Amino acid sequence: MTALLDMDRLLDDLEAGLRRILEERGVTAPALIGIRTGGVWLADVMSKRLALKEPWGELDISFYRDDFSRIGLNPKVKPSSLPFSTEDRDIILIDDVIMSGRTIRAAMNEIFDYGRPASIILATLVDLGARELPVQPDVTGQVLALESHQRVKLRGPDPLYIELQETGR
Repeated sequence: MTALLDMDRLLDDLEAGLRRILEERGVTAPALIGIRTGGVWLADVMSKRLALKEPWGELDISFYRDDFSRIGLNPKVKPSSLPFSTEDRDIILIDDVIMSGRTIRAAMNEIFDYGRPASIILATLVDLGARELPVQPDVTGQVLALESHQRVKLRGPDPLYIELQETGR
């Protein structure tokens, strides 16, 4: 599994995919937003790789989760920070792992509370499938099929690496 998750290759693939889609869509000045925590680390890296001039934003989607009333509040909640207007902007929304699509739905709900973007490009480092909602990334570093007892976790921020975790069967 480790050989499949070469971080340099994943980041290269993510960057190349973002450059391709930005060019295809004619987007020249995107606003980049990372979903805390792993997405924020990736936003930092991709902002530098894409040579974006504007600071990137951070979302903490804790209050926007649809399971908030069931699981409670994460004790490490921090306020979101978007140092730009989202109104009529082309947004790159980036997260480390996509599985059910629920985190992305929550992030989009929060973005729309700040303003209506012109478009949202979704980029994820790892796609685990298993969607519960019809949300698909535009750009993915790697698609993985895991066993039910396996999880992946992005660790970082320096160095960034993917950890494969075994849970109880």
